[in-house]
Formats: sequence, structure tokens, C-alpha cells
Amino acid sequence: MKIVPITNAVFEIIEQEWLNRAESVHRQLRLTLPPDYARRMQEIFVAGAEMAIVVEGDAVRGVCVFRMLNNTSSGLALYCDDLVADETTRSTGVGHAMIAYMEAIARERGCHVLALDSGTQRQKAHKFYFREGFTVTAFHFAKPLK
Repeated sequence: MKIVPITNAVFEIIEQEWLNRAESVHRQLRLTLPPDYARRMQEIFVAGAEMAIVVEGDAVRGVCVFRMLNNTSSGLALYCDDLVADETTRSTGVGHAMIAYMEAIARERGCHVLALDSGTQRQKAHKFYFREGFTVTAFHFAKPLK
């Protein structure tokens, strides 16, 4: 199992073929991604996100998408947009590897916190996050505008 960065720190795709292979795993979490996955991800990267995957041989086992945020509540943070392990390989260390990867980047960049949101229906994911040392620090509210 190894981590493969898909983008670099200036948000450029450096592994297009791996990005293409990551789509099916990413869609396990984000069912509403549009059909043109590569175009949508390019938009996300241009907006400041980075991406890495966990691979085993030629198979993608996990996907994480993250970005740097700096705000008044938590200071400098690495925020994880998406974290998904392939449903066929959950509980095998893939999620832990992605968290460790993002945590190392966060520490290297001087972040005060590694943060993420998780849907209320994802109780198994919440147990995993608690085991990884995350705590619930706030409620996330959203008001749809479209």
C-alpha cells in the first residue's frame, strides 16, 4: 500500500492516469459527481484543493481531497473535503494511511488542526474518526440556495 499524490502543492494534476482510476472509488462517497469527473476535479483543484490516493498494485484503494484554510475559529487548518476507502477494502488500514498522510502535510505546513465534516448518517465513519483522534468541535449548518 502506498500514497500517490494526484496534484502538487500548486494544484496541478501530476498523475492523470491515477486520477482517472480513482473515479470509481471517489464515487462511492460522492454519488452526485457529474459525468465529466476529470473536468469537475480540475475545477476543484483550480479552487485550491489537492488530492492523493492509496494504491495497492494497480488498484486504487482510497481517495482524499484536501485544502488549506485559514480562518478566525481554528487558524491555519488542513481541511479534508473527501476521504473514502474502497468499500471492498475497508478496515485494512487505507483510511489510517490517508489520515496519516494529511496529518504529515498539515504539520509540515504549520497547521493548527486537521479538520473534516462527515454526514450525520455515516456512523461507521464517525467511529473511525474517533479512533483516529478526531473530536466533534461544532455542528455544520448549511442552507441550500439552489
